[in-house]
Amino acid sequence: MKAWSTVVGILLIVLGVIALAYGGITYTREKTVIDLGPIEARAEQRETIPLPPVLGVLALVGGVVLLVKSPRQG
Repeated sequence: MKAWSTVVGILLIVLGVIALAYGGITYTREKTVIDLGPIEARAEQRETIPLPPVLGVLALVGGVVLLVKSPRQG
């Protein structure tokens, strides 16, 4: 059980830091603008999914809590 909580804790910390550093996820989508038989025009459109800073802080705190509260093996 300790191994899973450690992995999830580290993953949450990494995701929290990324969410705070970048503020969102940006991706490129290809869109067809004109389609007239053999003639086709496409455009690339960049879109961003914003991530609120609160989400990054919550992930960071949750990861730290999981690492601190995980049962110690002795």
